Amino acid sequence: MSDKKPELSAAMKQKLEPKRFTKNPILGTKFTIAISSAKGGVGKSTFATNLALALKQVGCKVGLLDADIYGPSIPKMFNIDEKPKSDGQKLEPILKYDIQCMSIGFLADQQTPMIWRGPMVTSAIKTFTQKVNWKNLDFIIIDMPPGTGDTQLTFSQEIKMDGAIIVSTPQEVALLDVKRGIKMFDKLGVKILGLVDNMSFFIGDDGKKYKIFGEGGVKKTAEEFQKEFLGEIPINPEIGKQGDLGLPIVEKNPDNETSQIFINFAKKIKSIYFNPNS
Repeated sequence: MSDKKPELSAAMKQKLEPKRFTKNPILGTKFTIAISSAKGGVGKSTFATNLALALKQVGCKVGLLDADIYGPSIPKMFNIDEKPKSDGQKLEPILKYDIQCMSIGFLADQQTPMIWRGPMVTSAIKTFTQKVNWKNLDFIIIDMPPGTGDTQLTFSQEIKMDGAIIVSTPQEVALLDVKRGIKMFDKLGVKILGLVDNMSFFIGDDGKKYKIFGEGGVKKTAEEFQKEFLGEIPINPEIGKQGDLGLPIVEKNPDNETSQIFINFAKKIKSIYFNPNS
């Protein structure tokens, strides 16, 4: 009996090959940056909105896409209570604070629960990335939902994402999910620009720093996975207050110390993509 193995057909070889995804850029944009946490409640949407405004402050044209299908925050944080216009083919982003915005929250009542299965989520994402008339953007910032589910997979597999920033608080329970998120982006070939330690500490009336969520966890995680640690953002009651009022702190007071942290992040991101050799 011959030991020679039968030759596989071309069709069978194709089935056995790893699937390769065609990643398309979002029309009307130069660079796509995802803001992710893999864990809810760590201030990811607040970070995304203020980073978008900080990029505007440093001279960029910016869009903000709220991809958190189940819990959209941008309508509240930008105080937008209107529906986007449409020509029957494409939706027009809503312009607020010179930021082009789109969210599922513009299309549904804010108190309506999004009870959607995976295919519906995928369809909504494709609408926002293919059927929104984004106009000449330098950056589109995507506020991703928590976790590592359908939304993240759809973006990572089908959209040309130029980078991801991972936001976390320092405590271990948040970092467990962050580590899963890092592994997901690495596996899907999305470059992680770095990790941010949010709500890192607050300064009391006595002038001392109080690190109520622990200390150094985000930086250690960045070192563990050989990612850049981008820095800390302190707890500042004005951030939450201004977000609730629909006037984020970077827009309200760009000279604020915390606003300057976001603006420094924005300068760094701009230099990565527009001045890579500087």
